Amino acid sequence: MEQEKKVILLAGPTASGKSKLAIKLAQHFNGEIINADSMQVYKEISILTSRPDSQDTKIIKHHLYGFNSVKKKFSTGHWLKMVVKKIEDQWKKGQIPVVVGGTGLYFKALTDGLVKIPNIPNNVRLKIRKLHKKIGQKKFFIQLIKLDPLAKRFVLPNDTQRSMRAYEVKKFTNKSLFEFTKKTKSNFNDSVFKKLFINIPRELLHKKIEKRVEQMFNDGAVDEVKKFYKMRVRKELSSSKIIGIKEIRDYLQGKTTLIKAKELITVKTRQYAKRQFTWARGHMKSWEMIYSPNINDLFKKIIMHLVNYLRFMKWTTIQ
Repeated sequence: MEQEKKVILLAGPTASGKSKLAIKLAQHFNGEIINADSMQVYKEISILTSRPDSQDTKIIKHHLYGFNSVKKKFSTGHWLKMVVKKIEDQWKKGQIPVVVGGTGLYFKALTDGLVKIPNIPNNVRLKIRKLHKKIGQKKFFIQLIKLDPLAKRFVLPNDTQRSMRAYEVKKFTNKSLFEFTKKTKSNFNDSVFKKLFINIPRELLHKKIEKRVEQMFNDGAVDEVKKFYKMRVRKELSSSKIIGIKEIRDYLQGKTTLIKAKELITVKTRQYAKRQFTWARGHMKSWEMIYSPNINDLFKKIIMHLVNYLRFMKWTTIQ
């Protein structure tokens, strides 16, 4: 009898412990890990993106980490094409892939399909971003709904990026983003996915973020940024927007102190985590929210949930 094909999706905010949990799951289910973090694809930036280290990759094979140059564009479309192949390759070997990361758009593209929208000219995008900066998200969202009433079906009032995306699409194509999204289709049936989101308490997450930022500096984040700027990466590329690059550059240029740079990186990382939670509330309603302060307890909880989902498996005793 042919083994049923399954994929474990593990999402959560930055610093929530996804990577370590993914290793335990991959070990248990005879799988390999596939990256779903848009910043961990970059070859030259490993510390600021908290990419899995060599010790982690020795335990379990990791895919789609640190392969793309910071000087090259890398889109959701590029990632989707690669991840589909990685999943199918693991299925051929009888494995269960564990896709882990914090980029909500990657997961949405995988489970719902990628929205195919005509390229929006940079001058149009820039004009809309200037408008957003001038009036703020609250007023911008009101204008968006006036321009495109369908937007309220799929854009949350506090979703900045999606609001601007919907606005620019309507302005340039005269069609609602909703018209494009309803035509999308995933490469896989939704039943193959087990969707898990680590719903860690905010107060604890903030402490973990502070600890992570401090560790980044101990591991050599300053030297990493020095090397990055020697490469003369174009500002419009996504790699230039990695949290910590601008803040450490300002420190190196004497515009701020080391303490202030660390504080700002911590604040921006918290804000990023907040946006990840917001995305989850709006786009991951079918996902199972999980949490335990102890990684081993969390692992056991997940195993219990997965028993029915992966009932074709021959279970081993949880150690």
